Amino acid sequence: MRSNPTRRRALAVAGAAGALLAAPAVAQAPWPNKPVRFVVPFPPGQAADIFARMMAEKLTDVWKQQVIVENKAGGSGIPATEYGKAAAPDGYTLMVVSSGTFGVNPSLFPNLPYKPLVDFLPISNIFLVPLVIVANPAFPAKTLGELIELARKEPGKLSYASAGPGTSQHLSMELFKLRAKLDIVHVPYKGSGPAMTDLLGGHVMLMMDSTAAALNHIVEGRIKALAVTTARPAPPPLDKVPTIAQTLPGFDAAGWSGLAAPARTPLEIVAKVNKDIQTLLNDPAVIRQIEQRAAVPAPGSPLQFAEFIKKEIDTWGDVVRATGTKPGT
Repeated sequence: MRSNPTRRRALAVAGAAGALLAAPAVAQAPWPNKPVRFVVPFPPGQAADIFARMMAEKLTDVWKQQVIVENKAGGSGIPATEYGKAAAPDGYTLMVVSSGTFGVNPSLFPNLPYKPLVDFLPISNIFLVPLVIVANPAFPAKTLGELIELARKEPGKLSYASAGPGTSQHLSMELFKLRAKLDIVHVPYKGSGPAMTDLLGGHVMLMMDSTAAALNHIVEGRIKALAVTTARPAPPPLDKVPTIAQTLPGFDAAGWSGLAAPARTPLEIVAKVNKDIQTLLNDPAVIRQIEQRAAVPAPGSPLQFAEFIKKEIDTWGDVVRATGTKPGT
């Protein structure tokens, strides 16, 4: 049986983490002894940026060195990820990675200039953001089951809005359509905001969006939530919204973001960053901060994060191929 190089490296990180935990308190690594940068491939204000800044602030206190968030938005996150790939493997430049840059891009872009599990060492996932199927109040279906029944009666007549081709909103809805064997027309927008505006105005009746973006509209009754995409319910106040998995067993999808280091970064540094992030993600105050934004913390080892990324690449690759999705189409 052939060995898996990604698993070998992840296991090595796990071993380094164990050694770190077992080491005497006086045997502290000198890293970090200068500021650390988190490279974010999105503009300020997006979920990945918000949580990166939260972690940066808290890790600044832990490490006694400033953690600087550097935004390099555009190009589907590819230029920023290339920048992170080329950074010195010394632990002072870490990459904020996401469902888009590490989960979708490997299948969406045939000549992608980086390989997530070759050019980077996964450190830890940070959060998951459930997505939610929402509808205008005038839409006749009140439940996911009613939506499925309506779509099967009128194939090709229903349509849904998304934040754009290849986004987690688009591909999660396409995954739902594939699993439920539905024909619902995709209406792509240039971002979640314009799509939500048209949903509120009744120009489109159905949409897939993140719980974070749709939360206030749902709570205030301007739109109705039919189902969330994660296997587990979303945090309050959306915890009563059914999951798609209750109707389609095994369905589980979410937006997410975590940290990775350039390949050849010392495993001791990867292990230390992971250990400190796990401590934060298990802190009740941090958990509350994350859940208040309709997200859930996602602590885990480097090995677990590597296996999660591999699963994401496989899942979204299947959806991209099945739907023929191309960048910008």
